[in-house]
Amino acid sequence: MELIALLSATVRMATPLIFVAIGETYSERAGVMNIGLEGLMLIGAITAYTAVFFTGSLFFGLIAAMLAAMLFGFGFAYLAVTIKANQIVTGAALNMIGLGVSGFIYRVVFANTGIVSAVKTLPAIPLPFLSEIPFAGPILFNQNALVYFVFILTPITAFVLNKTSLGLSIRAVGEHPRAVDSVGLPVFRLRYGCILFAAALAGLGGAYLPIAHANQFVEGLTAGRGFIALTMVPFAGWTIPGVFLGGLLFGAAYALQLRLQVAQLAIAYQFLQTLPYLLTLAVLILSRNRTEQPKALCVPYEAG
Repeated sequence: MELIALLSATVRMATPLIFVAIGETYSERAGVMNIGLEGLMLIGAITAYTAVFFTGSLFFGLIAAMLAAMLFGFGFAYLAVTIKANQIVTGAALNMIGLGVSGFIYRVVFANTGIVSAVKTLPAIPLPFLSEIPFAGPILFNQNALVYFVFILTPITAFVLNKTSLGLSIRAVGEHPRAVDSVGLPVFRLRYGCILFAAALAGLGGAYLPIAHANQFVEGLTAGRGFIALTMVPFAGWTIPGVFLGGLLFGAAYALQLRLQVAQLAIAYQFLQTLPYLLTLAVLILSRNRTEQPKALCVPYEAG
């Protein structure tokens, strides 16, 4: 039972990371690196939390989180694609904006007013028959709706990216944007679309934390998950199946460190909390020469 509980928690912990990394894979395959994922997740988290608190609707909270993140993502796209600002600097600014905006909203609306800050969370939905399968059933088929959604989204996004003309265009934009432009395909629109898609999924990943993982918001709730998702993309070789497996790996690290804290081992809890970040460092080292990145990644495109 302990192993089943650990693996079930692994799947839940992996879900927001997979959402964010799928979106970033699309963005980077189109030639744009957004290191501002942490900021977008925070925007999604505070938006979903606030929306659910005042409306009671989990669905509205998720949609609001995605739209809010897309709004900030559009600002990033305008700077990085249209104005051709440095993508790394722009993404870093987005992280600071997300941290500041989310903290400001929380303090003004909640922390300084004495409002009780708990919100309802997504319930687990046992799938008939499937949840009764020995071992795998409670791990995979007794989860909340967003976990099931990531199971569906992963193969769909992998198919679109690798097996459709749209996916071919996205990959071509990240490799040879001038060749794409020469055959009449819209380089800027493709990059904008991928950035907005990535922002929406980052917002969804952020929303997951207060309304599926916890029932409240605290400043810095994402705790570096945006950066972890960013490292998953090159580690996975810019592939969707790879980021799914990478998400499970990091999800296991999160789940394990929580279990070890509960076990009250003679180890400082601060050290246990570093496990996901130590894994991140290991991933960065192992993936530095693993796969060649898209040739036009972080390279602004000059039309004409």
